[in-house]
Amino acid sequence: MSENGDSRGGVLLVGYFLSSKMTARSVAEDLGDRLRLAGWRVVTTSCQENRLLRTLDMAYTAWRRRSEYRVAAVDLYSGWGFIWAEVVCAVLRLARKRYILTLRGGRLPTFSRRWPGRVRRLLGSAHTITTPSSFLLREMAPFAPPMRLLPNPIDIACYPFRLRDHPAPRLVWLRSFHNVYNPALAPDALSQLVPDHPDATLLMVGRDKGDGSLEATWAMARERGVEARLSIPGGVKKSEVPDWLNRGDIFMNTTNYDNTPVSVLEAMACGLCVISTNVGGIPDLLEHEQDALLVPPADAAAMASAARRVLADPELASRLSRSGRAKAVQFDWSNIFPQWEDLLKI
Repeated sequence: MSENGDSRGGVLLVGYFLSSKMTARSVAEDLGDRLRLAGWRVVTTSCQENRLLRTLDMAYTAWRRRSEYRVAAVDLYSGWGFIWAEVVCAVLRLARKRYILTLRGGRLPTFSRRWPGRVRRLLGSAHTITTPSSFLLREMAPFAPPMRLLPNPIDIACYPFRLRDHPAPRLVWLRSFHNVYNPALAPDALSQLVPDHPDATLLMVGRDKGDGSLEATWAMARERGVEARLSIPGGVKKSEVPDWLNRGDIFMNTTNYDNTPVSVLEAMACGLCVISTNVGGIPDLLEHEQDALLVPPADAAAMASAARRVLADPELASRLSRSGRAKAVQFDWSNIFPQWEDLLKI
């Protein structure tokens, strides 16, 4: 829990606040920092890693510190993330607080089809519903009142741009090691690129979520004979992300489910040529052949083929690099933060 404050009113932010534990920094954390600088009184929860303790901490904070905020913003995911939102929103209703729900989980549509009643009840109780994804805006429409599109932002000034008009076969991957993101696909694709590009390498940056995905990634690299070409430094601080991204020229997004991934926006901001699976909200975010190359999920051959195209065609590489940067600029905090302030003044 943390706080700050003064004249603009109080806000409770409910979501992941785990960057101090070397996990990816969430949009909610960045939003909290910017609200404080703008004069808002901010209460945040939770920094607990354990799911049950996190839920309890969220509910306890929402009730005990109810005099310190006027409105709450709650991040919503599927699975356990939906349970915590149900619990916290019940406390907020008991405390007679208005709240905004932000739909973030790429698997929410599947979850909603399984639990339509629960989803409609929770979404119907919110004052406002936002989502960073056109995909979720469309897919969740049957379960929710009208929603507002509010993209995930980045601080574009933190991401130095370098044009990749003649990229080298240096591949970068940046996510948590979890089966949702299918990290083992990256070394598989690398192995299929090596015959044409013997100097190809792969850098995979991210925290181990402990579901066996990291071990499966190393096993795939050994099986495919590319273990020596693979580097996995672990999780890194948010401030170090641009430096790690700029060690490569081609960004691989291998996920099986996705929404509007900040990691892809970060790679585009730096000018990397993006190759991504075409799942979830990705086709709503990226334009095939213009600012990225999109391939089917779990298809190492297609991902390697896309990388070969980028390496063989300077015109294509330049277009992806320039267009990616131009799109990332649209997601700068300077464009998104005023919209958040307007929302929180309810």
